[in-house]
Amino acid sequence: MTYILGIESSCDDTSAAVIVNNRVLSNIIANQSVHSSYGGVVPELASRAHQQNIIPVVDVALKEANIRKNQLSAIAFTRGPGLLGSLLVGTSFTKSFALALDIPIIEVDHLKAHILAHFLDDGSGSDSPDFPFLCLTVSGGHTQIVKVSSPSDMEIIGSTIDDAAGEAFDKAAKIMSLPYPGGPEIDKLAKIGDPFAFKFPKPRMQNLDYSFSGLKTSFLYFLRDRIKNDEGFIEKNKADLAASIQRTIIEILMDKLQKAVKETGIKEVAIAGGVSANSGLRNKITEMANDRGWKVHIPAFKFTTDNAAMIAIAGYFKYLDKEFSNQSVTPYARSDFKNSK
Repeated sequence: MTYILGIESSCDDTSAAVIVNNRVLSNIIANQSVHSSYGGVVPELASRAHQQNIIPVVDVALKEANIRKNQLSAIAFTRGPGLLGSLLVGTSFTKSFALALDIPIIEVDHLKAHILAHFLDDGSGSDSPDFPFLCLTVSGGHTQIVKVSSPSDMEIIGSTIDDAAGEAFDKAAKIMSLPYPGGPEIDKLAKIGDPFAFKFPKPRMQNLDYSFSGLKTSFLYFLRDRIKNDEGFIEKNKADLAASIQRTIIEILMDKLQKAVKETGIKEVAIAGGVSANSGLRNKITEMANDRGWKVHIPAFKFTTDNAAMIAIAGYFKYLDKEFSNQSVTPYARSDFKNSK
């Protein structure tokens, strides 16, 4: 049996997980509440919190998995993309711990790990996608459509040229003075609002790429103009505004995904990343799958946000191929996940 310890420290969550083959034995996440009062993640505070959290989190992950550290086959860690200070904590810990245990280390790209989270066995009995499949990866920092031919063969066929969908959610929430993080707050309000109360423009992109900067600007100017005539406009229409901006973002996402399915002929479709937890997106992709005969894969909520189990499963596939890293490896802030294997 292959035991992989996964370490995730790309942003503001410190996470450690243990899997045996692809089965999850533990998946521990320590959140950082310190950022809420700043309305966003403060990199220096994040890296300091990782230093405080990483050893206790790993200790709990091993205990919950009921294994000893000398049973580990390898340690997989997030090399990037992310905040360099945060990534350095995870990378340094991984190298030191693995050196002491005399086991290999495996670098993992955070974005690829989100996709491979669909292959985790958490005991729920959910099916994993068959290759090839398309994956809409949506988070606060990235929006991509990826053609996945194997765990090691992924091709980006569409991506955002500016802002990510998750960033659009968060910006809209900030403009409306909603609590941080804003995405879940938009989703919560949207459930009681009218998604057709307000209409916002959608970008006209010819290929499979996305753009959300124009929508963010349009939303800002729309509210600015309404507030001139009614200072209480946002408060009076908060739920309808949330529902309308959410509907617009989801329609932009799904229009391109539908086009990708048509162009590739691949009807095996998955979603991944933090925004894949959005109830509106989940409902819409399920609806489209039923209408168009897609086989859709939606991750469990616990695997949508940053977590170490997804790092571990990505590491497991690399372990099988003996793709190990060396002690000179350093983290990267921007992904090296290009349009190739």
